[in-house]
Amino acid sequence: MFDLPVGQGPVHITLLMGPKLARPVPAEVTEALLSAQITATAGERSGFQLAFDLTKNGIISRRLLPEGFFDPKTRLIVTVTVRGTPAVLFDGLVVRQEVGASNRPGHSTLTVTGEDLTLLMDLEERTARYPNLPPSARVLTILRRYSDYGIRPDVYTEKVAQPPHQDLRVHCQTGTDLQYVTELARANGYTFYLEPGPNPGQSSARWGPEVRLGIRQHALNVNLDAHSTVDQMTFAYDGTAREEPQARWQDPGTRQSTLLPQPPISPLRPPLGRRPTPALKRRTLSGTAKQQREQAEAELLARAAVSADVVSGSGSLDVNRHGYILQPRQLVGVRGAGRAYDGDYYVKSVTHNLRPGSFQQNFTLSREGLEARSDYVRP
Repeated sequence: MFDLPVGQGPVHITLLMGPKLARPVPAEVTEALLSAQITATAGERSGFQLAFDLTKNGIISRRLLPEGFFDPKTRLIVTVTVRGTPAVLFDGLVVRQEVGASNRPGHSTLTVTGEDLTLLMDLEERTARYPNLPPSARVLTILRRYSDYGIRPDVYTEKVAQPPHQDLRVHCQTGTDLQYVTELARANGYTFYLEPGPNPGQSSARWGPEVRLGIRQHALNVNLDAHSTVDQMTFAYDGTAREEPQARWQDPGTRQSTLLPQPPISPLRPPLGRRPTPALKRRTLSGTAKQQREQAEAELLARAAVSADVVSGSGSLDVNRHGYILQPRQLVGVRGAGRAYDGDYYVKSVTHNLRPGSFQQNFTLSREGLEARSDYVRP
C-alpha cells in the first residue's frame, strides 16, 4: 500500500473499536470525527489522538459515551483507504478521554487518546526465570503471550551470539514484559516496536536492528521547482552526538582485566552517508567487567551504534502532493537539498495529521554522515 501512488485520490478513514476483537463503529461515529493524529517513532510506543464532534443529542453523548464505548482499554484500529486500497495506520488501546463542553453550538468535542498494543505488555509486573535461553529466545517466549491480539513475533537473532550458561547464571525478569524486552533490545543495539497491519487486527512485533537495508521509499523532493514534493526541510549536523564507548572485561579465571576492542557498527548500522562522523566523546560503560564476555561485547557494539546518527532532517508534506504515504522506520531518499544532505535516510518518526480534505505528515530523518553514498536516489 505504501508503495502505491496516492495521486489526487480521496482518502477515507475507517474506525474499528471493541474490547479485544474490534468491529466497525456506527456510521455516526465516523461522521463525527473532526481530526486524527497518529505518531509512530522508532524505538518508542506509537500513539493517537482523535477528536469527535460532541453534538448534544448525537449518538456519542446520548448513548455511546455513557455506555463505555470509549472507555480506557477499548481497542481502536485506524485504517485509511486510498483509491480502494486500505492501509492500517494504527492498532492500539484507548487510555484517556476528555470532553470539552461549549456554549457555542457545534464546539463541544470529545478527545480520545491512546497508545499502541505494547501498552498490554506494560500493565503487569512479573518475575520470571529463563534458564538456558539466549535473548532472542526469551523475547519470543514473552511475545507468544500476546498472540490473542493478533501480534506476530518478528524476532532476529542477536548480532553477538550469547550462548547461555545455566551453570553460571540464570537470566531473570523483574518488571513488566515491555521493560524487559526493551532492555534486551537496548543491550543488543536493537529496536522493539509494533508495526500495525497488513490487515486490521494484525500487528508485527519487531525485535531486531533498524531497517537500513532494502528498497527505499519514493524520494522527498525539495527545492526542485515543479518536481518538489516537500515545501521545506531543515537539516542539522551535531558533531558531539557520536560517542566512542569503552568497556573493560575481567577474565573470571585469571582476574585479568582487558579493554575490549572497538567493534565495527556496520552489522547494526549499514552506512547511509559517504563521510561518517568521527566520535568526539569517549564514555566508559559500567558493569561490563563481570558480565559474560559476549554480553559485554554486545553492549559495547550497541552503544557505539546508537550514538552514530549525527545528521537529522525534519519537514512536512502533503500526501496528495507527494503522491505516496511516507512510512516510518524505513529508508527514504532526499533530492534537492544539496550535495551534503542529499541521499538516503532512515525515517525516524512520522506523524499523520488527518482532517476532512487534508492528509499531512510531519517527519524526522537521520543518518550517520554527510554526502550520499550513491549518485542514484529512487525518484
